[in-house]
Amino acid sequence: MGKRDDLIEKYAADMKEKCGVTADMDFLRKVTIGCGPAIYNRDASTVSGSDKAELATVKNNFLIKKLGLSDGPALDEAIASVMDQYGKSTKSKYRAVVYYLLAKHFNKESAYK
Repeated sequence: MGKRDDLIEKYAADMKEKCGVTADMDFLRKVTIGCGPAIYNRDASTVSGSDKAELATVKNNFLIKKLGLSDGPALDEAIASVMDQYGKSTKSKYRAVVYYLLAKHFNKESAYK
């Protein structure tokens, strides 16, 4: 297996352990590929749930630009919900997992077809 495949397996295990979610591996692969080279960068591969600027980036670059959602309180609520689901004690949450959970939350798997 390649490095990306190893990361996808790690993300799936993290989702199961910390979020109680069994990953749809095909969709997780698409989301991971969509993250691009960021998955190989230690800082860029994670999202800090307590960093307001980082959460704004997730909202603007992923939810609004990638998924095509309209800005509003529902986006902030969804981000907060995913952060809670991932666990407040988990400081660095994998970006691919956060994006996966958000895309599923909004039923926007079609953004990765």
